Amino acid sequence: MSSQEMVTLTDRESVRQWLRENREARRSVGFVPTMGALHAGHIHLVSQSLAQTDRTVVSIFVNPAQFAPGEDFDRYPRLPDEDREMLRQAGCHALFYPDMTAIYPPGFQTKVMVEPLGSELCGRERPGHFQGVATVVAVLLNLVRADKAFFGLKDFQQFVIIRRLVQDLGMDVDIVGVPTVRENDGLAMSSRNRYLTGEDRRRATGIHAALSAARIAFESGEREAGRLEAIARRILIEAGIHRIQYISVRAAATLMPVKTVLADGVILAAVKVGDTRLIDNMLLIAPG
Repeated sequence: MSSQEMVTLTDRESVRQWLRENREARRSVGFVPTMGALHAGHIHLVSQSLAQTDRTVVSIFVNPAQFAPGEDFDRYPRLPDEDREMLRQAGCHALFYPDMTAIYPPGFQTKVMVEPLGSELCGRERPGHFQGVATVVAVLLNLVRADKAFFGLKDFQQFVIIRRLVQDLGMDVDIVGVPTVRENDGLAMSSRNRYLTGEDRRRATGIHAALSAARIAFESGEREAGRLEAIARRILIEAGIHRIQYISVRAAATLMPVKTVLADGVILAAVKVGDTRLIDNMLLIAPG
């Protein structure tokens, strides 16, 4: 398709009509939900959807329900023109760009919680965050009844929560996790990276270095979660990152805490670099 054929959908009825047309034509639909401020990581999600489904729709909605008071909702980057052009160039078929009432109509009262997953890790640091995420994703998946929905594994906890949500509610959609896209120096791509100053940007590379060191130790035979966490913590501190919210080794399938990694695991970190909160993770894949 040419880069000019992307349609913009702004309300629930336009989404339903677009879906009806594609269902009648027996086209499969892929969905990539975002908050905008798109970067190469988002476009990689779009490319995966384009490769695996007949039609791809991307949503852009900065969801106030997943920001706690005092967080960066007001300053979260909003770049609608740039985002639209990136999606056109990527070959996206439809952009769902709703206003607040299209997602949360007047009188909206429903809240979705996935517990205890939603209160762990980032949920402990950001109370209410995953309730906001789960609620908006439930709304979006119900509106955009896609065959597949694509989520980046950089937000690994979010991915596990959404997968659990879909399983528990019996939603007929395949949740596809897409590996993290990184800058050349290893920093995980994030819309919040644009907050980083030069020195903070340099220090932020210590996150990837720390997680990589833990993974190397795991691949060399270390299985004790506490020791793997200590290795990562030491590298973060050496990189000048002292505001460490958490470093945690968990079971990859469930995100349950483990003392010893007996099956596939994941090490997750959340830190503050300057005023910017950054998260990242790395899978610990057992050999054989």
